[in-house]
Amino acid sequence: MVGRHAARTRRAALTALGALALTALPPAASAAPGPLPTTARTLGADKPSAQVLRAMERDLGLTPDQATARLVNEAEAGTRAGRLRNALGDRFAGAWVSGATSTELTVATTDAADTGTIQAQGARAAVVEKPLAQLDAVKEKLDAAAARTGTAQTPVWYVDVRTNRVVVQATGEAAAAAFVRSAGVEAANVGLRVSANRPRVLKDLVGGDAYYIDAQARCSIGFSVTKGQQQGFATAGHCGRPGAKTTGYDQSAQGTFQSSTFPGKDMAWVAVNADWTATPDVKAQNGQKVQVAGSVEALVGASVCRSGSTTGWHCGTVRQHDTSVSYAEGTVHGLTETTVCAEPGDSGGPYVAGAQAQGTTSGGSGDCTNGGTTFYQPVNPLLSDFGLTLKTTAAQAQTSPPQDNAAEDAWAAGRVYQAGATVSYGGVRYRCLQNHQAQGSGSPENTPALWQRV
Repeated sequence: MVGRHAARTRRAALTALGALALTALPPAASAAPGPLPTTARTLGADKPSAQVLRAMERDLGLTPDQATARLVNEAEAGTRAGRLRNALGDRFAGAWVSGATSTELTVATTDAADTGTIQAQGARAAVVEKPLAQLDAVKEKLDAAAARTGTAQTPVWYVDVRTNRVVVQATGEAAAAAFVRSAGVEAANVGLRVSANRPRVLKDLVGGDAYYIDAQARCSIGFSVTKGQQQGFATAGHCGRPGAKTTGYDQSAQGTFQSSTFPGKDMAWVAVNADWTATPDVKAQNGQKVQVAGSVEALVGASVCRSGSTTGWHCGTVRQHDTSVSYAEGTVHGLTETTVCAEPGDSGGPYVAGAQAQGTTSGGSGDCTNGGTTFYQPVNPLLSDFGLTLKTTAAQAQTSPPQDNAAEDAWAAGRVYQAGATVSYGGVRYRCLQNHQAQGSGSPENTPALWQRV
């Protein structure tokens, strides 16, 4: 549903932020080392859709060359950040990209001795006080407090890796202080963003292609998925409950909600009848289409584009992951906040970063005239929770794995892997660099952008 921060949102105060000790790189170090073109090819960033590029040019103020460069840089930065996360271990405190074309990757650590390791990967080092695990623990306390206290005045909270703080968005300082106290968290460990905006879910209308629920409401198709031989699509959980019937954009019989979670999460999937065929397509500008190649999670600061039937095709950037949002219907955890504009009716529609699926529109505040903030439900947890396989342009047929890959932790196509997970393949162990669902043609030995041999 909702979009870019308006001027009034940008005036919101962000207080009590921790200082970062940044180590500057010499200009020559801005280029990433290693076989990075392979990374771009693996993620489809070297051949971006014209529709993605045009929307990025319009919404991010880029030239065609800048838009192309940004997608390649972001793909390569994700792999480098994954390698550094594995190398730093418990000292890792987050990563993000910046600059008009995302030429600068910053990786945060709690130990200044890691600076050389970070710079060796072409990144800038930010030496901070708290590791990411500690920030996550603070946010988990806020999540728990939200289940037992009112959050109407404190509708959003998240880990902000760029400031090394957990941040609470509230209508005022008193409301934020009360929420933090209820969680048993020291006020010094939480930053404040004051804003009158209160996110809402986007029901009754559509984003991407339209579908209708029980002839009463309208929502949007997110991404095509399969479960075994059954075809269907992912969408927002608040759009329908299990058993609800759907019709398509042409009002013909379409399918049935199989699973739905809302609040807590905002995810659902619909199984369709034989009249409908799952494709890797996402609706873009003027009826054109872009195609999805995978589901590799974009870094904070990366560009994302959203499809919606109310407002069309728009782009922006990722503000932060793992955001908790309190809607009137209940709190949803694990959302990603973006600067992409959207409006009611765009709910459930798809977000993509280049050729990589990111998530489905949940809710937000503002509009595409004045700007706003939009949240999406990441697609990888949705795929994992419901046992679904994303429909992509990647070859679906998988070559037989090596005989010794029958181990319990063997890599498997269709499984969702988190950064840091380890698998075996062909008698070799690999560690995951970026969150993604494994594609049939993308074994660890063939996807160095996603897996590191250990």
